[in-house]
Amino acid sequence: MPTQSDSTPTESARLLGRTRPAVRIAGYSAVLRTRALLTLAVLIAILCTLFALDISTGEFHIPLGRVLDVLGGGGSRAQRFVIFDSRLPRALTAVIVGAALGLAGAITQSILHNPLASPDILGITSGASCGAVLILAGTGGATTGIAATLGIPLAALAGGLLTAVAIYLLAWGRTTTGDHGVMGFRLVLIGIGVNAALLSVVSWLLTRATLTDAAHAQLWLTGSLDRSDWSTLVPAGIGLGITLLIAAASSRTLAALRFGTDTTRVLGVRIQTQQALLLGAGVIAAALATAAAGPVGFVGLAAPQIARRLLRTPGEPIVASTLIGAIAVVGADLVSRTILPVDLPVGVVTAAVGGPFMLYLLVRANRKATL
Repeated sequence: MPTQSDSTPTESARLLGRTRPAVRIAGYSAVLRTRALLTLAVLIAILCTLFALDISTGEFHIPLGRVLDVLGGGGSRAQRFVIFDSRLPRALTAVIVGAALGLAGAITQSILHNPLASPDILGITSGASCGAVLILAGTGGATTGIAATLGIPLAALAGGLLTAVAIYLLAWGRTTTGDHGVMGFRLVLIGIGVNAALLSVVSWLLTRATLTDAAHAQLWLTGSLDRSDWSTLVPAGIGLGITLLIAAASSRTLAALRFGTDTTRVLGVRIQTQQALLLGAGVIAAALATAAAGPVGFVGLAAPQIARRLLRTPGEPIVASTLIGAIAVVGADLVSRTILPVDLPVGVVTAAVGGPFMLYLLVRANRKATL
C-alpha cells in the first residue's frame, strides 16, 4: 500500500514548483509573493497619479509637467503660491487621512476578526469628533497658531482614546474559552451603541453653540479638506508615522492574532496586552486623521476589505489597506472638485460609495451564516 512519501518525480516537481522563493537579508527571511508586489506597485502608481492630478486640477489649471517643475523649485511665483500654499497641503492631507483610516481599519478588523470593525462603526471617530467639536463650537473654527496646531488634534485624540477605553472596558468579560478578555463580536456591538450615543452628544453640542460656531463645526463634521493647511497636516502625519512603526514592529504578532485564541496563545502571544497596544495605535491614527479633516466615513471599513480581495490574503493586509485608504480619499477629493457639478466635502463622496459597500458586506455575511 503506497504511503504519502511514495510520489512520482513528476508530482514532486509539481509540488516544488508551487513553493515561493524566499528572500534573506541580515538574518531576516520572507517569502517573495510576486502577485502581492505587483499589486502594491500598481497601487502606488495609482496613488501618485491621483496625487499629481489633485494638485494640477482646479480653477487655475496647471499642467502636470509644470507641477513637477514647481515641486522641483521652478515655475512662476503665482504657480508656486497656488501649489505650495493651497493645493499641496490639501493633497497631502488627503493622502495622510486616507492612509491613517485605512491602516486603523486594517488593524481593528484583523484583531477583532470582523469586517465591520472599523473606527467609524466602533465610535472612535465619533469620540474624536466630540473632542474636536468642543473646540470648534467654542471658537467658530477660527483657531490659529498653537490652538490650531495642538488644540483640535489633542482634543480629538483625547476623545478617541477615552471612547476606546470605555468600549474596551464595557466589552470585557468571559470569552468562549472561559477566560476573561474581549470578544470581537461583543466589542463591535458595544461600539455601535456607543457610536449612536456619541453622535447624540455631538448634536447636543451644536445646539448649545452660536449659529456661526455651529455652522463652522457642521462643515467640519461632513469630512472636509477645505481648511487643510500645514498646521493640520503635521499632527495627522505624526499619528500615521507612530501607527506604522507599531504595526511594523508587531507584524508577526498581528499575524498571530488572526488565528483562534488557542493557537495564538500556543504561539506565545500575550493576547490582551497585544490587542490593547495595537488597538491603541489604531485609535491614535484614526483620531488624529479625524482632527485633520473631520469624520471621513467608510474609508476604514472598505479599504481593508478591498485590499484583502485584491491580494487574496487570509487577513487584512496592512500596507495595501494603507495605500487603498489614501487612494480613496484623494480620489474622492478629485471627483468632488472636477466631476461633480457642486464642490462637495470628501466625506459625502466616501459615504455615497461606502454605504452600499457596507450593505454588500452585511448581505454577504448573512448568506454565509444561512448556508
